[in-house]
Amino acid sequence: MSDAHVHAHEGQNDSLFKIALNLTLACFISGAIIAGTYAFTNPIAEKKMVQLKEDAMKDLVKDAETFQPVEGKDNWYVAVKGGEEIAYVVPGESKGYGGKIEMLVAVTPDGKVIDYNIIKMNETPGLGDKGAKEPFKTQFAGKAAEQLEVTKDPSNQENIQALTGATITSRAVTKGVRDAVEEVTEFTGVK
Repeated sequence: MSDAHVHAHEGQNDSLFKIALNLTLACFISGAIIAGTYAFTNPIAEKKMVQLKEDAMKDLVKDAETFQPVEGKDNWYVAVKGGEEIAYVVPGESKGYGGKIEMLVAVTPDGKVIDYNIIKMNETPGLGDKGAKEPFKTQFAGKAAEQLEVTKDPSNQENIQALTGATITSRAVTKGVRDAVEEVTEFTGVK
């Protein structure tokens, strides 16, 4: 093997080593930047999530002063005003026409619906998605679990009027809200 050939071979090894070193350094620096960015932005993102959750609950129970987590219950909050528990904000879930419907339901301690908000749904636009809007939502206010049944009889003001062309969604939303009400009354012991 000639000297020139050996020299060329060493040069190749040397440049490969430099490439590997540069790649390693680039990965390390990128990792450090990502970790630093995460360490800086994660608390901000968490704070923003807490604020969004607080805003969502405030939207349901407008006169609440604070919302406190309920011990032993995942994602349950009690709304407090003047030192009194005025409502529970609890997650609800049901299966609609387009899949799972997730909601947040506000219930009085004695088991009456205050309001609800749909967090996630895949119902048909223009039909089932009306389950998240007025005037369908208004029907729930003040109702107890036993009144939360869907009806197609327009003269029945006691129960929940089905959305035209979206009975499955109407039943799913109503079931999700009713289940939440029943969980609250079971928890508070109110019959």
